[in-house]
Amino acid sequence: MSQSGKPIRESDNRLSSEINKPDFRELDLGSPVSPLRSQPRGLTTTTTTTSSSSSSSSGSVTGRVRHAPVIGRSDSVRGSQSGSSSGNLRTSQARSDSVTSNSQPLVSSSSQSSATSPAPTPANVLPTGNICPSGKIQITGMTQSRSRSDVLGSGTGTYGHGSIMRGGGSSVSPAKPTGGGSPRQASNSPVTVGGSSRSSPVAGETLWKKAILGSDAEEVKRVGNEMYRKGLFSEALKLYERAIALSPTNAAYRSNRAAALTGLSRIGEAVKECEEAVRSDPNYARAHHRLALLLIRLGQVNSARKHLCFLGKPSDTMELQKLEAVEKHMSKCADARRLGDWKTVLMDADAAIVSGADLSPQLVMCKVEALLKLHRLDDAQTKLLEVPRVEPFPVSCSQTRFSGMVCEAYTYFVRAQIDMALGRFDNAVMAAEKASQIDPRSNEVAMLHNTVTLVARARARGNDLYKSERYTEASSAYAEGLKLDPCNAILYCNRAACWFKLGMWERSIEDCNQALRFQPSYTKPLLRRAASNSKMERWAAAVSDYEALRRELPHDKEVAESLFHAQVALKKSRGEEVLNMEFGGEVEEVYSREQFKAAMNLPGVSVIHFSTASDHQCKQISPFVDSLCTRYPSIHFLKVDIDKCPSIGNAENVRVVPTVKIYKNGTRVKEIVCPSKEVLEYSVRHYSG
Repeated sequence: MSQSGKPIRESDNRLSSEINKPDFRELDLGSPVSPLRSQPRGLTTTTTTTSSSSSSSSGSVTGRVRHAPVIGRSDSVRGSQSGSSSGNLRTSQARSDSVTSNSQPLVSSSSQSSATSPAPTPANVLPTGNICPSGKIQITGMTQSRSRSDVLGSGTGTYGHGSIMRGGGSSVSPAKPTGGGSPRQASNSPVTVGGSSRSSPVAGETLWKKAILGSDAEEVKRVGNEMYRKGLFSEALKLYERAIALSPTNAAYRSNRAAALTGLSRIGEAVKECEEAVRSDPNYARAHHRLALLLIRLGQVNSARKHLCFLGKPSDTMELQKLEAVEKHMSKCADARRLGDWKTVLMDADAAIVSGADLSPQLVMCKVEALLKLHRLDDAQTKLLEVPRVEPFPVSCSQTRFSGMVCEAYTYFVRAQIDMALGRFDNAVMAAEKASQIDPRSNEVAMLHNTVTLVARARARGNDLYKSERYTEASSAYAEGLKLDPCNAILYCNRAACWFKLGMWERSIEDCNQALRFQPSYTKPLLRRAASNSKMERWAAAVSDYEALRRELPHDKEVAESLFHAQVALKKSRGEEVLNMEFGGEVEEVYSREQFKAAMNLPGVSVIHFSTASDHQCKQISPFVDSLCTRYPSIHFLKVDIDKCPSIGNAENVRVVPTVKIYKNGTRVKEIVCPSKEVLEYSVRHYSG
């Protein structure tokens, strides 16, 4: 701690928290402005439980053998493994030959029963869509054939789920063209005309190149349809764009381009293209239908209904049922949100997504808001990464409303709340301002904008007062922010720092508890609570908090040192004898029998690593033992090179290296031969408690 008590700016790689960027720090970790350094969550070491403390416990004896080599065993094992491997190879080869000889031709033709094909490759995973590969065109580097053809079945289906029949080599008969030369297919596939059989990948590639340079729009579209059926949406898109360039007013070409864009997950562009098709031909039913399906997926139920029923009656009763299901759950979700029933909000938002609105940013953001209100901030952050990106957002949908707010404004509305909860107050203000610009008439947006602005000001004023060492006034400033946002963990943590500076340890602990209640993974209030417990000599509570911090920040030496001193103080408070316990240090090397005996009889826990300088496995485990010495400072770590000190190795009956023995108060409690890192750390942690 500095003499003046003023916070000092900390380095970026120490105790920095992603959820609350530091302005400055103080050496006694009591600053309200700088958050605790934190490691990414989930990066913990896997532990493996050992069930025995004998010399045959954890780890396989694969290290260097001393005095008692085993002869002949490895050769026999290798011979067995070699024979097994060879047998597997021959079996695999035979199976491969059998499959090759009996496989179906990769390229089929109505006029040709078989064809020479290249070696089979893994099946192509098709994006969503109604049209599946028929195996008619093979373009090198662009697709893979399937041994069993997938053909389009009759009936209608949801876009992305299509009506598919599995065939045994049958093909789809060319559909008869309807008005405008557009073929009639299932409602969600691009318009197709006939089909062409090709037996050569080179010929197929030549056909594609010829089509992209062609001047016959219908021929270009036809080849584009073949690409689409193959799942080659990028290639199909280029061909549809070529057809549009040749005939800009053709609604069918634009509708097909929308299908390819959907296959590429470019939903915003697909909606725009469908709208262009409808403008080109207001009576083109297929474009209306495709647009309706996309709008359902975006949760735009009112606009979707208009296009699904543009002739006065629904063009697809199944899609109408889906639309009504989405509409029902979205309505329930909005009602529950107004009542603050956040569990119901989560349930109905999920139901609406499952019913068909799987690309709705508003529904996912609604789940984020619900998780935030339920104080599940970590889950809310994770869910925020799952929000669908619909860019550009369709202009036709920009003024539709969700729960009383313009859809796009609602997205910024929720982001402002998340940023404020995470201590990103400047970002929260910007998000709230953006929501206010998009929907200036919404009272809810206006209230949030006002609240975020005032809370950010209170926090900034509190920080300035804290820097000036005016801790009582700073605590009052933070209290003003908490009146407006009573669930803000950052403000509670900052006020706890003020109480800590004023020597009001009990109040500091209370505010830390509140911060952890609303944000359980927030490490900074945990550190402040541990420090306050230490000041009040509540050593058991302090040790518990520091141990939790060590799990979150295993490489932080300051936390390790604080834990060590708290553990020593706890032992003293219980009347236990504490001798020669010092924090830190390095692994001590033992050179004599006398030094070894003294080390074994030290109070507490001693870990002794037997090794040799020439053994490869010893070289691998030694740096890890060094890191354990730093991470578990209350334990004595020693190392013995049995080449330099053979008498110790013989006395301890060490035959294989590396070997680790653990002593507690002079008694051996564990011996591990050739330990893995996981087993070794588990054992050290187990006996360090």
